[in-house]
Amino acid sequence: MNTLLCFKAASTNNKTGTSPLRESIKEASSRINIAVDAMGGDFGPKEVMPALAMVLKGRPEVFFLIYGDKSKISQHLNHYPALKKHSELRHTDKVINNDDKPSVALRSSKGSSMRLAIEAVKSGEAKAVVSAGNTGALMAMAKTVLRTVPGIRRPALASLLPGIKSDTIMLDLGANVLVDGDVLVQFAILGSIFARAQKKVERPTVGLLNVGSEDTKGPDHVKAAAHVLSRIDFPGEYKGFVEGNDIGKGTVDVIVTDGYAGNISLKTAEGMGSLTRHYLTESFASSPLSYLGAIFAFFSLKHLKKRLDPRRYNGGVFLGLNGLCIKSHGSADALAFSNAVLMAVRLARLDYIDQTVKEIAYLAEQEETMIMDKAAG
Repeated sequence: MNTLLCFKAASTNNKTGTSPLRESIKEASSRINIAVDAMGGDFGPKEVMPALAMVLKGRPEVFFLIYGDKSKISQHLNHYPALKKHSELRHTDKVINNDDKPSVALRSSKGSSMRLAIEAVKSGEAKAVVSAGNTGALMAMAKTVLRTVPGIRRPALASLLPGIKSDTIMLDLGANVLVDGDVLVQFAILGSIFARAQKKVERPTVGLLNVGSEDTKGPDHVKAAAHVLSRIDFPGEYKGFVEGNDIGKGTVDVIVTDGYAGNISLKTAEGMGSLTRHYLTESFASSPLSYLGAIFAFFSLKHLKKRLDPRRYNGGVFLGLNGLCIKSHGSADALAFSNAVLMAVRLARLDYIDQTVKEIAYLAEQEETMIMDKAAG
């Protein structure tokens, strides 16, 4: 595990021997600009404008840079006077289509609503970008324009999943199919900082997804990551291996895995959620007595529906980029899109990127110390 030494050039001095993230959390107090690709997704401005209006309530410090077709956006924006005062509409008639291949979209991206919104983050005009557009195109553009944080080898896609004990942040959900142990260690750091902002947990618990909880089980890259995480100081608290059923239990705050296993886990969870809803609906409609039972259980079912509402968990973050980029689901309605934007606001307040740079630099210092101690011994 010596590839982390490449981070030395990006490191900053830390004479205290403690993690810089746990020394202080800096929150932005001035205006927070959020760049929005209003043309992305299945519904575009029709759902994006009411979503932004929702976010703005009680948050006067938030200001939106809205990118897209002025004529299509204005007919919805005009219904929200407060939003008009807290936003700037920047016209472009060029849009990335949902079915465009990432390579094709990237080559023709200049001047598009998605590209311009990302460039606003690159220039420092905006703290974060939110889009419901083409996932592959968004990832390709964000990596090209924003680049990765110094020392980060691979960005990861992270999202929040419902759990029994508490909601769980999981990464990577598909940005990288296969990675090595060093990258999994970086994912653990990225996920821990994200958990502090999203879940407001002082020291998030972290687990590595594996085929068993025993130390001897699992592929080499997972065991290698466990070896490092059990020895270093990072923003989370390493709890060891977790299994697939721990995702729904909420056993830990952050579950780390590669994109191959992560994407399969996510799609499986989504499929089981759909299956459960189907069986519940089918069961309550199977007979007059079952229908009567559904009436008596109305409020309990309403609470269950709200708890499992996927709109509450909308928003995936590309962690590790030198700028905040949040991907909303393409079919998101106003409530779902507003949750993706709220995620962007929370991370912007935390100065997530600055904290990531400091933690990765601190990791490099620890890695160098470990190697020097090993050589001296």
